[in-house]
Amino acid sequence: QVQLVESGGGLVQAGGSLRLSCAASGRTFTSYTMGWFRQAPGKEREFVAAISWSHSNTYYADSVKGRFTISRDNAKNAVYLQMNSLKPEDTAVYYCAADYRGTGYPTPGEYDYWGQGTQVTVSS
Repeated sequence: QVQLVESGGGLVQAGGSLRLSCAASGRTFTSYTMGWFRQAPGKEREFVAAISWSHSNTYYADSVKGRFTISRDNAKNAVYLQMNSLKPEDTAVYYCAADYRGTGYPTPGEYDYWGQGTQVTVSS
């Protein structure tokens, strides 16, 4: 069992930055591919970024590539999402997710555990 708790969301002006954090419980954090997803009102949950369990390879949605950076600290059982140059269209609830030895990173259904989400609002 893995529990995930996100933090770091908030209200920011367009062009600003936020850093999301996800704290994970459990002793096998290093065996999980970690992902960030987001869901805006009236829209489906969409993939944002992922970092693999084996070599910390990173993957990004085209919409955030070059602006967002995902990282993990295995000593702290944590994963982060640094978000720069934020746009109003980045407004959503952001979710952290864990996929045991996962390789299907962009697909929400591949993930085994989810956090409760943190709201990010970008004003124009």
